[in-house]
Parts: sequence; C-alpha cells; structure tokens
Amino acid sequence: MAGFVDEIEPLKAAALAELQAAADVSALEQARTLFLGSNGRFTALMKRLGSLPKEERPAAGKAVNAAKAALEAALEARRGDLEGRAAQPREALDFTMPGRRRALGRQHPLTQTTEDIVRSFRKLGFVVADGPEVEDDYHCFDALNTPPDHPARDTQDTFYLGVPARSLLRTHTSSVQIRVMEKQPPPVRILVPGRVYRRDNADATHNPTFHQVEGLYVDRDVTVGDLKGTVEFVFRELMGSETQIRFRPHYFSYTEPSFEIDFSSPLTRRMGKQWLEIAGCGLVHPQVFENVGYDPEVWTGWAFGFGIERIAMIRYGISDIRLFYENDTRFLRQF
Repeated sequence: MAGFVDEIEPLKAAALAELQAAADVSALEQARTLFLGSNGRFTALMKRLGSLPKEERPAAGKAVNAAKAALEAALEARRGDLEGRAAQPREALDFTMPGRRRALGRQHPLTQTTEDIVRSFRKLGFVVADGPEVEDDYHCFDALNTPPDHPARDTQDTFYLGVPARSLLRTHTSSVQIRVMEKQPPPVRILVPGRVYRRDNADATHNPTFHQVEGLYVDRDVTVGDLKGTVEFVFRELMGSETQIRFRPHYFSYTEPSFEIDFSSPLTRRMGKQWLEIAGCGLVHPQVFENVGYDPEVWTGWAFGFGIERIAMIRYGISDIRLFYENDTRFLRQF
C-alpha cells in the first residue's frame, strides 16, 4: 500500500501544475483529459485500487478520492478564471465610431428576369409547372411530334446519358407540357421556366446550359389571336410599353401553324437593329394532343418559348452570355 499511496501526491502535484499552466479553455481541456479523462493518468491510478489487498483499500481509496476532489476543484476554478478573462473586452470600445456596414447580397440577374417573366404570366392566370431535367426520348421528342431523323435528336446536339437507356438532358422545357397534359385534363394554362442543355461550344451567344421559359394554353376555341395578345402583353411588360411584335411563318414539329416572334423597341434600336428575333410559338399540333389523350376536334391551344438569358442580355445591355456564369461580383453588383 505504501507504494500506491506514495504515487498519489506526485501525480496530484503534476496535474495541478498542468491545470494552472493552461493558457486558455482549449489547453485546460487537454490537461483535464490527460489526467482525469477516461484514459487519463489519474484515472488509471484509481483503477488500480481493485488490485490492492482488501484491508488496504479503504485508506487508499480515501486518499485517492481526496486528491481527485482537489483536482476537480482546481479545474473548475481555473475554467472560471479563463472564461471570465475571455469575456472581458481586450480594449475599450468607442461606441461613437461609425459601424461597419455589412455587404448585402443581391439576386442574380437571371433570377430577376425569371421572376419578372413569372409575374407577368401570373397576371394572365398562368401557374408555374416543373419537370425533370433528366428526360427520356419520348417526352423530349416523340410525344412532341419530332421525327426520328430530326437534327435535334443527334448526339451532336443532345447530351445522351445512356443509363437508363436513351435518357438525356432535356433540350427544352417543352417536355414538361407533355407531362402536365398526361396528368391533367383541359383547360391547361401553365408557365415552365427551367434549365436546359444543348451541345454548344461556349461563346458570346451560346452556352451548353442555359434557361428557357415556355407558356402553354389549352382550352376550347383558342386561336392565334389569343397567342398574339398574350405575347404582346408579356413582352411589353418585360421590354417596355413601346414594344412592337410581329409574327413570321416558321416550322416547329410540335406546332402548326408555327411562327417566330420579332420585337422592336428602344432596346433593339439602341443595338442598331429595328427588329430582333426573340421567341418561337404556334398552335399545338393535333398529333401532340392525340399523344397525350386530348381530342384535337374539341381542344385547341398554343405554346411559345424563349431563352431567359437572351431577354436578360437585351434588357441589361450584356454582350456576352458567359458573364452570367462566371460569378464575378464586379459584374453581379451592377444588378
């Protein structure tokens, strides 16, 4: 027993010295772990009590417990001292000095443009719809009456993933109109903003990923006049009240008749152009209605879509689409 008891005081003295030497709370915790932790030196000494003869254990246990109590009291006293010191200000504060203004974040210009587009369509009773960016051949092409030999279906234009078979990154948000019409009977009035992907080399006007928005309206007796009125309202909201719209005949596989939309405004004239192509549109092809189970003899509708980046570039006078994706705060702070 004499050997066991003789170890207590030196170990206690070493522990006290370590606790007092701790310069901060973190160092104090390391000292506590070293001596009083589950694998600490003092804890190991206490575990040896069980190996002493039965008649020696009470006196040895009393000595160990007294030393442990002294260490725990010293630990708490030192912790209070260090925490109190940390809470004290290191230097006097001058409350008359001006504060530091925190920099506020801003919405990305594409987000601002998207929200303005959505706001305009909501005034006409449209609701926002969404769908998967990883699509299949059917919803992206077949259901939209796109023939098998159409150039858009080539691997030079579309990102095919291969697993599951013929899965791809959607090339337009038109696939969402198919998914909505499959689930919802007419009338339908939806707006579909979202990210799309095409195999383009990045340059000032192209990017492999960009954003599109599509509008779809299906009801009885829907005409091109309804389409033109909607287009004029939306683009005057986005581009100014002086905006003029014209339709030019075009071809899209999922609309018939189909048109490209040009607009003219002070924004285009500032760019040195009287008219600028901005969107594609048309009445939904009867075959598309048949593909989703709508009777084309009863229901008619129109769809039109355009690129959000293109709208933002025209509105803000941006000449390079890549600026939207570089996350340069000097650029983003302007919006």
